[in-house]
Amino acid sequence: MIKKVSTTINGLDLSIETGKIAKQAGGAVMVTYGETVVLVTATGDSNMREGIDFLPLTVDYQELSYAAGRIPGNFFRREMGRPSEKETLTSRLIDRPVRPRMHKGWSYETQIIANVYSADRVNEPDVLALTGASAALCISDVPFDGPIAGVRVGRVNGEFVVNPTAAQRAESDLDLIVAGSRDAVVMVEGGAELVPEDVVLEGIWFGHASLQPLLDIQEELAAAVGKPKREYNKPVEDTELKAKVSKLAAEGVKKVLATAPKLERYGIKRAVKKEVVAAMGEEAAGREGKVKDIVEDLVSEGMRSMILEQGRRVDGRDFVTVRPISCEVGILPRTHGSALFTRGETQAIVTTTLGTSGDEQRIESVTKEDSFRDFLLHYNFPPFCVGEAKMLRGPGRREIGHGALARRSLQKVLPAKESFPYTIRVVSDITESNGSSSMASVCGGSLSMMDAGVPLSRAVAGVAMGLIKEGDKTAVLTDIVGDEDHLGDMDFKVTGSAEGIAAVQMDIKISGINKEVMAQALAQAKDGRLHILSKMAEAITQPRGAISNWAPRITTIKIPVERIKDIIGPGGKIIRGMQMETGAKIDVEDDGTVHVAAVDGEAGDKALAMIKELTQDVEEGAVYEGTVVKIMDFGAFVEILPGRDGLVHISELDHHRVRAVTDVLKEGDKVKVKVLGVDDRGKVRLSRKALLPVPEGAPQDDDRPPRDDRPPRRGGDRPRRD
Repeated sequence: MIKKVSTTINGLDLSIETGKIAKQAGGAVMVTYGETVVLVTATGDSNMREGIDFLPLTVDYQELSYAAGRIPGNFFRREMGRPSEKETLTSRLIDRPVRPRMHKGWSYETQIIANVYSADRVNEPDVLALTGASAALCISDVPFDGPIAGVRVGRVNGEFVVNPTAAQRAESDLDLIVAGSRDAVVMVEGGAELVPEDVVLEGIWFGHASLQPLLDIQEELAAAVGKPKREYNKPVEDTELKAKVSKLAAEGVKKVLATAPKLERYGIKRAVKKEVVAAMGEEAAGREGKVKDIVEDLVSEGMRSMILEQGRRVDGRDFVTVRPISCEVGILPRTHGSALFTRGETQAIVTTTLGTSGDEQRIESVTKEDSFRDFLLHYNFPPFCVGEAKMLRGPGRREIGHGALARRSLQKVLPAKESFPYTIRVVSDITESNGSSSMASVCGGSLSMMDAGVPLSRAVAGVAMGLIKEGDKTAVLTDIVGDEDHLGDMDFKVTGSAEGIAAVQMDIKISGINKEVMAQALAQAKDGRLHILSKMAEAITQPRGAISNWAPRITTIKIPVERIKDIIGPGGKIIRGMQMETGAKIDVEDDGTVHVAAVDGEAGDKALAMIKELTQDVEEGAVYEGTVVKIMDFGAFVEILPGRDGLVHISELDHHRVRAVTDVLKEGDKVKVKVLGVDDRGKVRLSRKALLPVPEGAPQDDDRPPRDDRPPRRGGDRPRRD
């Protein structure tokens, strides 16, 4: 049965259609908005996975090149297996609000695939894929507590806009993606141009109100064509086993909760689990995993109760205190900028490297024109930072997501490219982790860039907020540690400066939070952020006045566009030669801007001199020392500037009559010449004679007859032989 539902968002119809395409998937919808079309499917495998203690959910978002009429730019000319950064971030964007609403105990492999089939480069497909994932799950046989929906929120000229177009986003000082259910916000992701907390809060709830029609049409669709939800073995609590474990583990759990250092606490918890299993003897046989899970649940319940009932956190802090902070800059002697940021048991070494425009990263996209990224931020999370030993692999979705959040936060305070023409790469290596390592990356990134001499407009810091909620009791926690993230109900990261918010990222594990709780979280986050900024200022208050001695000095000059070819040369021959000869790096932009980068000042000066020589204009009346490059019967061609030559007519070689050019000049000779003129076609007339002393008694130039009246040279008028 084909069914189509629609609503209007920002003046455009948004439709969801099912029953026409991908009918064998568990649930499939085609979401259309403007001329952007996304197919989203949700399918649960028919075979249950035994013995797993996690939700087997996979989310994949793909942007297909043909959606924008493109052929992939790689060697294979097809979409590659490794997703792009945009695809990875959008996959996370879908996963984060969907996963908490899947049913506990569901053990069937479930896959959500979102394919962008048409991209109009006006309306972004990411929020359509998020809404489509919910719709596909709602009409499938997979149990799902939906619907949810997602919208993008911008603010143009002080007015909020839902799902802004590409042109509106370019003018917006707010860019948020808000996912929500009927009653609450369940996920937020985005950035802002350092706007106040109340603006961000209002923007989030504007988004929540704007997504309600998307919930309406999903409910209409599910009521019309939704499949019955599949039955599955729901987890049943073994109350008898839990009672026995609780009795045996009671003292051990208290000891766990009384231990602040993370690794020590984890060690005690492991010991408690082993002791309980051993104490139960044969009764625990075959159920060791369940016994250990119960101990884990008891620790979680104890931690949450301690916070709500005693007002004390696992490391002894109150709700608003930030962990102890230390900041150091310039810790690595040969990097361009470096910082060590430590907050509690979370630590990051963050470095900054300055490069040229040739180091920019090319970003291919089907949703907008290709671009070059001149600010890179990479986040690394090695296993040793949490006391583990694992194989090193490439960055996963989490690493890419954390790096993108930190980049979005710091991008707001970067200098304009015109005033600081460097490509900037920041790398955050997490060396210890106990919560909020992405926020440590933001703080360390700000410090390391200031240490590198990057003229940031202001410092930026970040803090992660948490939530514990049981019934009517609520506790909002500032600067959460790992256990509070893992066992709590919210992870709300907020970054910015003293002036306002730069980026936010919020994930909720419960059904959602209301506006009052979010307002409290933003207020506490601001206080925490200001405290962190004050600690950072103790290490460095402003960017250094000069960049590192090991960083390239970039000098920028402007040349006429038509002269670009003169410094590039055929096949890049000239520019490569200059770089090899001087050791400087030369980058030329299409508008004639030339960047010369060199660590050695003399190398840069030499390269600049060569460029100026190559591109300077020939001046009438100027004197040049050139090289004879070609001899003709009527004169000699002399190269007076690299790639620029002119003609010395035979009559301009000397004051006396010259019978043959070779009597005076030969190829390769150095000769001083004066520019007599440059015609409209750029041809240069030169004179050697004008620089020679006039022989005594020789006629002056003004006394000579015009050239056309002079007698012809011998043979000049002879008839041509046929």
